[in-house]
Amino acid sequence: MSIKADKWIRRMAEKEGMIEPFVADQIRDEGAGRVISYGTSSYGYDVRCADSFKVFTNIHSATVDPKNFDENSFVNVQGDVCIIPPNSFALAHTVEYFRIPRNVLTICLGKSTYARCGIIVNVTPLEPEWEGHVTLEFSNTTTLPAKIYANEGVAQMLFFESDEVCEVSYRDRGGKYQGQTGVTLPRA
Repeated sequence: MSIKADKWIRRMAEKEGMIEPFVADQIRDEGAGRVISYGTSSYGYDVRCADSFKVFTNIHSATVDPKNFDENSFVNVQGDVCIIPPNSFALAHTVEYFRIPRNVLTICLGKSTYARCGIIVNVTPLEPEWEGHVTLEFSNTTTLPAKIYANEGVAQMLFFESDEVCEVSYRDRGGKYQGQTGVTLPRA
């Protein structure tokens, strides 16, 4: 990028609608106290987790199969906090809706605050011309219950701008997760 990264992100969000809702500054304090930071950072954007979660459970003895996913694998949780059981997994989605430009690839990395607690955030790359709410995957690698906070920072998006546009974008391919809203389960 030839301009400062934070200015590029602001320009793309405000003029191109790349991130909605967009927070131009890094937020660390909100109302009564500290929050896990979110908003524009030096070279990326820290996304927030929405307040609806799907937590893995073995209550129905369902088998996890990416080609034939059984929704009985999850319990739905709604609220400001989600407790992930030990050695378990949950899905959520970002508060922010993304519209990735044709010449940009976006990579997501978990925030160190969660990583230091044994909570791994995994998101696959956001390809050129993909749009939607990002489905977030949380793995609790500990032997203790783990807490995820809704409406606070959970991961950082890094944007890589190319000098050229790609030949075939996610939209061109008719990607199966295009325009997803909310938590989106695997699609074969």
